Amino acid sequence: MSRSVRVVWDDALTGYDFGPGHPLAPVRVELTMALARELGVLDAVEVAGCVPATDDELALVHGRGYIEAVRRASVTGRPYRAHGLGTEDTPSFVGVHEASALITGATLAAARAVWYGEAEHAVNVAGGLHHAMPDAASGFCVYNDPAVAIAWLLAQGATRVAYVDVDVHHGDGVQTAFYDDPRVLTISLHESPRTLFPGTGFPDERGAEGTAVNVALPAGCGDVGWLRAFGAVVPPLLREFAPEVLVTQHGCDSHALDPLAHLMLSLDGQRAAYAALHELAHETAGGRWVVTGGGGYELVRVVPRAWTHLIAEVSGQPLDPETETPHEWRRFVAERTGETAPLTLTDGRKPEFRDFSAGYDPADPIDRAIMATRKAIFPFHGLDPLP
Repeated sequence: MSRSVRVVWDDALTGYDFGPGHPLAPVRVELTMALARELGVLDAVEVAGCVPATDDELALVHGRGYIEAVRRASVTGRPYRAHGLGTEDTPSFVGVHEASALITGATLAAARAVWYGEAEHAVNVAGGLHHAMPDAASGFCVYNDPAVAIAWLLAQGATRVAYVDVDVHHGDGVQTAFYDDPRVLTISLHESPRTLFPGTGFPDERGAEGTAVNVALPAGCGDVGWLRAFGAVVPPLLREFAPEVLVTQHGCDSHALDPLAHLMLSLDGQRAAYAALHELAHETAGGRWVVTGGGGYELVRVVPRAWTHLIAEVSGQPLDPETETPHEWRRFVAERTGETAPLTLTDGRKPEFRDFSAGYDPADPIDRAIMATRKAIFPFHGLDPLP
């Protein structure tokens, strides 16, 4: 399915490090790339480096005063709490600007490759820092790399860009950046803001002409309900919007083992979502697909396996879920973390779901969440909210 694929990587991307004990530990991307390499996934793609985003590129989304504050914090390590930097969630550290700008530069490199036709798909698993606001850090995120990449695509002349965010947390920073811009369709499927940070992402947050789309799912939602919600909302909207480029954020913190949230997806359910988005990239965006990582805080059992599946899916050569993890990778996991690595690439689930077109059940909280979104958004796009 995929013609050419670029994976953007530089070992320096692990420099985005808030220190010992912080949930966003860079070892998660280190283990991901090591697993992908050991399984030969990277043999099927072009691996390319990146450079930090410039201040002018960051300013496509972020205020100049904010960028300057991050630069000052980068030298001193001091907090700038007026800009959200130096909190428990998003600590300040020496080098924070350089590390954050490099992650943004990596996602920009992916966007450039896709826009200029150098690659059909491009991925930066270190990216997806979707909470950063124009003038403030938030939720472990300093610069909003997906938003900067989308703004860059618009500056190159793109007239329709779609963004789909499957992180367990609402993609609030990206939504904010384009809330009044009908050229950008943002779709976020997340745990209900009533039970999880950042407390936004209700269906009535509709943006310009219904281009901000939020599916707020109840705590405890697993593969069956999540995939039903995805199928009921994402494909019809992408087909109607017909983006020139699809940008996706793949936080894997929707997994049942994630310590910071309350959805119950399996690795296999997440893998099904990756495959669905791959198909939609070809169907609706001519194959132009920019892919980022995102959240994910079960550092050994979830993130490396999930994102190795993601890279493999993007490459067009998905892995058999029964594949065993290589012995060398298990040894590396033990050395780096002291933990025991999982033995295979599956949780042993076979995610199946009943399509929403089969009927709406008002007694089902997931169906109610689906219908709330469809009622709020579908009429803007000439679509019938009813199944």
